[in-house]
Parts: sequence; C-alpha cells; structure tokens
Amino acid sequence: MSSQPQSASTHVHQQTAAIALPLHDEDQARADFYALFARLLLAPPDDALLQALAGADPIVAAGEFALEDAWLALTQAAGVVDAPAVRGEFDLLFVSTGDPLLNPYGSLYLSGHLNDVSLARLRHALQHLGLGRAPGVGELEDHLGALCETMRLLVQGGPGFARRPLAAQKLFFEAHLRPWYAACLADIAAADGANFYRVVARVADAFLSIEAQAFAVLDPLEQDADPLGGARAPADILSA
Repeated sequence: MSSQPQSASTHVHQQTAAIALPLHDEDQARADFYALFARLLLAPPDDALLQALAGADPIVAAGEFALEDAWLALTQAAGVVDAPAVRGEFDLLFVSTGDPLLNPYGSLYLSGHLNDVSLARLRHALQHLGLGRAPGVGELEDHLGALCETMRLLVQGGPGFARRPLAAQKLFFEAHLRPWYAACLADIAAADGANFYRVVARVADAFLSIEAQAFAVLDPLEQDADPLGGARAPADILSA
C-alpha cells in the first residue's frame, strides 16, 4: 500500500450532466469530510494535519450526537499523538510485504476476493462518470479512501469536473459504499494496534451513517436537500 498522500481517482473529462452552481455550506461540509477521510485512509497524517485537527473547533450536526462526539474524540486524539507514531500505526494496519492486517477494499468485503466483479462494476461506473485511477497510484479504485475521494468529487467537483446532483451521488453511494463501509470501519476500529485509527473509523462511520440515512429517504426530485442535516466541518484542515 502506498505511504504517500494521494487520490486514487482523478477526473478524465467533464460529463454534460453536471451542476455549475456554487456549493451550499452544507455540501461544502460534506465534501470536506469526504476529503479528510480519503486523506487519512490513503496515507498517514503528517504533523501539520494532526495540528490542524487538534486545533479544530467542535462541529454542530443538528442533533447527530454520534458525529459530534466522534469528532471531538478525533481532535483530542490528534493533540496527543505525533506523525511518526501514527505512521507506525498506519503501516501496522494497512501496509505489509505480504498480507496486511486490514484490506479496506470493497470487492474483498462484498465477495471475499480482491479484483472481483464488484470492482469491474465500479470501474464501469467511474468510466461513465469520466473518472479513473490516476497514473502511478497503487491502490485499487474500490479502496475505501479512494471511494471517499470519488464522493468528494461528486459533491464538490474539481478542475474540469463539475459536481453531480444528489440523485447521482445517491446512486454511486448506494451501489459502491453502503453495502460494506460499516463492516470495514468496524474491522479498523477493532484491529489490534488501532489507536488513532480506531477514532478515525468512529468518525467516518458516524458521518457515512448520516449520509446513508439521508440518501435512503431522499426524494429523487429533492436535489437540493441537505444529507448532512446542517453539519459544518471546520474549514481549511486539509490545507493546513
């Protein structure tokens, strides 16, 4: 597994079914959460990111106390660890010359095998969106961090890639994240040697559970609904 921060997917070309309007604050918060989880799951945080997390304000998530409490625990954990310690934990959990302790890939959770049919379906969906794995990236597209990065792009857009409506976000989430993310995060939280990443898994699970619940009741016509229920993530954490 790679030890450098990088996205496992990038835009290829812009599709026509896209939104060009400015992001609502709530959608920006959702994009920020997805970006943070992609960053933490694909590579260990450096000292700057840990310091930014430690100094982040509490969040208010419209009564979603699991997310509020988990976020507070993450900011506290970030304040008492250093980058070398977290890098060692990351390597222990996710990096190995043989079989890593944890393999956060969708196909493994859905079928018990890497590179299985679910990965082929995901690649087809990404191709339809105009997305694909960036050159030189070692992680497969169904890595949980890579899928969080894909969701960020769908919510926020990027250079040459306009964001997608909620209906498209829901379709991707339901097909490629919802069936397995909870089991994967539970494995991370329960893994021997997981300390900082136990807290990361708790925050990610709380956030993705809100997304899952909101998407489940989303009326296809309500494309400006707010899946996060008004939660706001602290700004500029990833740019610290």
